[in-house]
Amino acid sequence: MKHAFGLSVPEKLEEICTPSRCAMIVYDMQAGVVPQISEGPAVLGRCQQLLTAARDGGFRVFFTRHISLPNCAAGVGQLRRAMVWQRKGDPMDTRPLFTQNAPSCQIVPELAPQDDEVVIDKITMSAFEGTFLNLALRDAHLHAFIIAGIALEVGIEPTVRQGADLNYVPIVVTDACGSKNQQLKERSLATLEETGEVITVNTAQLIPLMKTSTIPRIVNTAREA
Repeated sequence: MKHAFGLSVPEKLEEICTPSRCAMIVYDMQAGVVPQISEGPAVLGRCQQLLTAARDGGFRVFFTRHISLPNCAAGVGQLRRAMVWQRKGDPMDTRPLFTQNAPSCQIVPELAPQDDEVVIDKITMSAFEGTFLNLALRDAHLHAFIIAGIALEVGIEPTVRQGADLNYVPIVVTDACGSKNQQLKERSLATLEETGEVITVNTAQLIPLMKTSTIPRIVNTAREA
């Protein structure tokens, strides 16, 4: 840890990856998303390992969900995205795939959020755009985040880039981030690593560090009178 102007500046991963500095973000691991890529089951398994380590270590945990507004409430960008994703030539031929209450929108049961974990709904690719994620992290005095989920080249990369612009230290768990194919994954990781600000690490390297400094989780045991 380096010190300057009254600030502590972490350098090493073990200095950054602590519950007092870092949160865990599980990105769009939804019932309608995970089956879309061939490595979905492998990514799910590694996200389970990371989530267990985060819970045991006392890290704050945030889940994101991509949601679709009803077509009658959607704007130009959302309708255009629906046309692209659904390969339709007319927005009237599209349908919202991830409405909030649809089974496809829900976090997969293997990663079911606990009562003291947060689910953030978004209509954008970056988890920071139009959500309360930045405010929540700032208010908890966090400076970094671990991110895993699906898909790296679609939504995780924009989240990481915006997070870096917000002066967070993003930690991308490479083998716990799914992609459409290996070529897209390698290209996305290469561009992120080129920034010099994004830390890339695999699950086996990260989990032991998450266990070295733990904060007990506080469970709300209050009962109604």
